[in-house]
Amino acid sequence: MAKISLDTLLTRAEEQFTLGKYENALTTYGLLLKEYPTHSDAQIGVFLCDIGMESGEEAQALFDYYQIIKNEQEDAGEVMVNLLSTLDTSKDRINELLNLDVDKIEYKDGIGYQEFLQFIDERGDFKRAFEDVMFSTRVILKNKEEYIAFINALIEKGQEELAIQFLDSLGNTFAKDQDIYALYHKLKED
Repeated sequence: MAKISLDTLLTRAEEQFTLGKYENALTTYGLLLKEYPTHSDAQIGVFLCDIGMESGEEAQALFDYYQIIKNEQEDAGEVMVNLLSTLDTSKDRINELLNLDVDKIEYKDGIGYQEFLQFIDERGDFKRAFEDVMFSTRVILKNKEEYIAFINALIEKGQEELAIQFLDSLGNTFAKDQDIYALYHKLKED
C-alpha cells in the first residue's frame, strides 16, 4: 500500500484546523500519524485540536504562534511540545484548585452528606442526630445518588413527612425520574 502524501495530509489538516473544524482536523492528523508516527507537526496538531474542541480562540492563537516559530527556530516542535505540556499541567492544577474552592464554598454553610452519615454513626440515633444537624446547619447533597440515599434514610427512620417535603421541594429537578417515582411509591407503602 502506497504511503499517503505527507504534504497533502498536512495541508488538509491545517486548513481544517484554521476553519475551526477541529474534529475533522484531528482525524486528518491521526491519518498522518498512522503513516508518519514521529511527525512533530501532526503530534502538535493533535494537541491543538484537543484544545480547539474546548477553546477555539486559544487553539488558533497557539497554532499561529507555532506557524511563526516553525519558520524561525529549528527546535520549534520541541518548544511547542514543552509549551503545550506546561499549559496542560497548569490547566490540571487550576482545575484542582477550583474544585477545592468549590467544595470549601459549598460546605461553608453546611456539611456534606458523608459528614452527616458520620455524625449519625457518632450519635448512634438517627432522629437525634438529624434534629441536631437541621437546627444548627444544613446537609448539602451534591448529586442525585446522595439525594435518594438521604430520602431513603428519612423513610426508613420514620420521617415520612419530612421525606415528602424534600421530595416535593426538589421534585422538579429530577422530573420524571424513575428513582424519584420509586421513592414516592415507597412512601405510599409505609
